[in-house]
Amino acid sequence: MQEDYILEMQDITKEFPGVKALDHVNFKVKRGEIHCLVGENGAGKSTLMKVLSGIYGHGTYEGNIILDGEVMKFSNIADSEASGIAIINQELALFPKLSVYENIFFGHELRKGKRIDWEETIRQASHFLEKVRLDVDPSIPAGQLNVGNQQLVEIAKALSKNCRLLVLDEPTSSLNEDDSKNLLDLIRELKESGITSIMISHKLREVTAIADTITVLRDGQTICSLDAGKDDISEQNIIRNMVGRNIENIYPKRAGHHSGKVAFEIRNLTVEDPQTGKERLHNINLKIHAGEIVGLQGLMGAGRTECALSVFGNPTGYRIKSGEVVMDGKSGWFKSPREAIDAGLAYVSEDRKGNGLILIQDVKYNTTFANLSKLTRGIAIDKEKEIVIANDYKEKFGIKTPSIEQKVQNLSGGNQQKVQIAKWLFTSPKELILDEPTRGIDVGAKYEIYCLMNQMVEQGMAILMISSELPEVLGMADRLYVMSEGKITGELSVEEATEEKVMALAIHADAQ
Repeated sequence: MQEDYILEMQDITKEFPGVKALDHVNFKVKRGEIHCLVGENGAGKSTLMKVLSGIYGHGTYEGNIILDGEVMKFSNIADSEASGIAIINQELALFPKLSVYENIFFGHELRKGKRIDWEETIRQASHFLEKVRLDVDPSIPAGQLNVGNQQLVEIAKALSKNCRLLVLDEPTSSLNEDDSKNLLDLIRELKESGITSIMISHKLREVTAIADTITVLRDGQTICSLDAGKDDISEQNIIRNMVGRNIENIYPKRAGHHSGKVAFEIRNLTVEDPQTGKERLHNINLKIHAGEIVGLQGLMGAGRTECALSVFGNPTGYRIKSGEVVMDGKSGWFKSPREAIDAGLAYVSEDRKGNGLILIQDVKYNTTFANLSKLTRGIAIDKEKEIVIANDYKEKFGIKTPSIEQKVQNLSGGNQQKVQIAKWLFTSPKELILDEPTRGIDVGAKYEIYCLMNQMVEQGMAILMISSELPEVLGMADRLYVMSEGKITGELSVEEATEEKVMALAIHADAQ
């Protein structure tokens, strides 16, 4: 029986100056299926979807897009949307101050004559919110919703445009486990209603759980398409095709765990939000030894990032009611991030694009700007020394870039993350806080970052790793603390920790 393909992308080739991002890629999607597109950062996944969406219009690439048997020549996003294609990017595109219903119909407003029909807009917005199982008042500002609910508003917006092919780029990368499960269940429901979905994801457990077909890209080429009903779709086989080699253990083991003296300690930290007067953190106590990775686990909203930022000079402006940080036998609080950096503490932000890097600057600048005093000669920066240092980190960390003069915004997510880590290591820290160190990056880049972490602790550094991926914490940490609603609810060694015990502590249930 001949397969019914809603989409065929034939021999798609896309070049940028000095880089062939897509090299004769072939990609077929069956009508009504959930098709997952996987590959390392820089493999070409997002570029391929930008060709499909019209961001890279007809004439800027070679090859054909065939939708329902017809060759399409999209000049822009509006053309692809008019054909029933909707793309939800990793960085959500909602207007936070506009209402939910205004966001759903933004750009394709419902009109009565020359005026917008607000009554019908609200009625239909409520209908689409019901279809995505989101029970919120459509008149509230979208910015008041959590990330999971904003994702659902984006899908409601796609449905309001009569979408029949839905593309989701890393839809669960910023979601907690409950919101991720809810979103995946919704994608399955949309399939039952006839909507075809393409999902880009680095979370292979989710991919194997939801996909009907999995296509792997590597270095801008199609490597294989795997049928979930017939082929081997184990994580190991997907990884092998993604990276072109076997990675037997995604969490590399250290030669040995030799922790030293206590390097960093938080004592009795209590913090409140000055705007609401409510406590965000209550009586936090934790310690990290030199040469140790300590995990900080908990559901989204538990207070993990607030804890990290409070000790890193408190840039968020929370009111610290009590407690102290102890480093090198000295206790107190850092009044600014600069004080924390000068004392030997570094913080790798969970939001590398918003807070961790200056995207319009090059790799060289981003590597060195947190410690420019180390490069100054008199009042001028020693440019030759800066080039040597940036190239050294590029080689040491395996940062894939044509040149250290390349703007960071042009790098893949994994390489951006390596630049952010390099930036902080250039400050010569003794203690390092890694907040979601592998969010939105592929399995190969994750492995490389885990290896870097092991190298750092083997040299005596103390690392606090915050992660929403529980297998990652269990795979990398020597000990872990669990937070729930701003409190530490338990401390576990990696030997006694299980997913069940950690989750019980994360929801503050009986962990026995």
